[in-house]
Amino acid sequence: MNRLSHWWQAHSLRSQLMIGILVPVLLLVLVNSGVLYRQALRAADTAYDRTLLATAKSIGEQLEMVGQGEQARVRATLPYSALEPFEADNRSRLYYRVSGFEGEMVSGFDDLPLWRGELPTKSLYAALVDFYDGQYRGEPVRIAVLLQPVSGPGGQGMVTIQVAETLELRQTLARQMLVDTLWRQALLLAVIAGVVVLVVQRATRPVRRLSAALADRSDSDLTPLQASEAPREVRPLVEATNQHMARLAHLLSHQKRFVRDTAHQLRTPLAVLKTQVQSARRGDVDPMLALGEIEHTVNRATELANQMLSLAKVEQLRQQDDAPVLDWATVVRDVALDLAPLIAERQLDFAIATDPAPVRAHEWALRELARNLLHNAIKHIPAAATLDIRLVCDERTAALTIADSGPGIPASLRAHLFEPFARHAQPGALPGGSGLGLAICQEITRSLGGEITLDNRRAHGRTVGLEACVRLPLARPSDEDPTR
Repeated sequence: MNRLSHWWQAHSLRSQLMIGILVPVLLLVLVNSGVLYRQALRAADTAYDRTLLATAKSIGEQLEMVGQGEQARVRATLPYSALEPFEADNRSRLYYRVSGFEGEMVSGFDDLPLWRGELPTKSLYAALVDFYDGQYRGEPVRIAVLLQPVSGPGGQGMVTIQVAETLELRQTLARQMLVDTLWRQALLLAVIAGVVVLVVQRATRPVRRLSAALADRSDSDLTPLQASEAPREVRPLVEATNQHMARLAHLLSHQKRFVRDTAHQLRTPLAVLKTQVQSARRGDVDPMLALGEIEHTVNRATELANQMLSLAKVEQLRQQDDAPVLDWATVVRDVALDLAPLIAERQLDFAIATDPAPVRAHEWALRELARNLLHNAIKHIPAAATLDIRLVCDERTAALTIADSGPGIPASLRAHLFEPFARHAQPGALPGGSGLGLAICQEITRSLGGEITLDNRRAHGRTVGLEACVRLPLARPSDEDPTR
């Protein structure tokens, strides 16, 4: 079965269509030819049997009763030459036998075997007649048996008349009917095959055009395929191919942008680092001060590289669909614990409240999302300010809110909040930052099917802080890990 399946799949769609259509049609034609041939044979046998019956009746008309009493007997005055009109084209021979009341030989060929059968209960003829196949003088024959009543002044009785015919004419007619049937069916099959080939060729032409168009494309051409002429059954495949190429185009665009941005962003800290090293070697600045500046530049470059790698990893996770179900609250609390030294250093008034929030996501994505938002808030609010974290759930979503009492975001920066490498430092905030933190948060949120917003908190007509809110869809109960 597997070998047959592999053989079938190895053929082209066009071959499969033609084989799948022509083979059943061929089988149907063969079966139909056999049925037609058998019906024609039955019709021919019926016609020739009627001729045999007419011959037997003609012989019966020539019989007479002679003698009286026990001396009564049947006499036939039929010469064999009288049967010649019934022999067709000298291609078949007729033999007959007439048997008396007791089965005695009356006339004809005495070596023709006497009939010992029974009359059929149902017959097409208004006569006591039976037909059967037999052998006579080494040849196959068709025999008609007619029971003919004969009466006269001396008595009456039932005479048995047998007429046998050789089968040359029937066989010739059968062969002719078979040939006629086969060539007509062959012509019909040839017409069907021609129509099928033309239809299949026309139906698969759009598929071949699509194949040729794909083969002629360059490696970098990921534009959508044109499916206006494609059959309805092929359009889902074309649409799926276009969607796949769109994802590949997005991935390639992201990779190109990543390489371009990496080269551009790392060029500046490396150039600064080179200048600082040269200045230190010349003795332009105090060695300890130079080492401090170099350390600061290295830290900035390291943070930038790590964030760019995080941005690239988000795109990698976006292509995966095997994320587990995790409790977001546990991840947020772990991140807050990791950043506790920074919170204590800034002497922030910190509060956290979380509800259990099962979401489908990779742990790294949830951790990076919470860390970037919380770290961004810690860096950009004044010392001794308030910082609150809340994680609440409704029927469908979980919402993480990080509210601070910092300066907020001016309207001029709102349009560029989530753009990579855009600086969002505010008056009074700590210096530094690569401009990638919020871009990473937005990409992670989008990859998880959620949304992120940053809004100023206002009271008494003035800005009293910033509120970052991330909403993610809750995992369905059927998605949750039963071991958790």
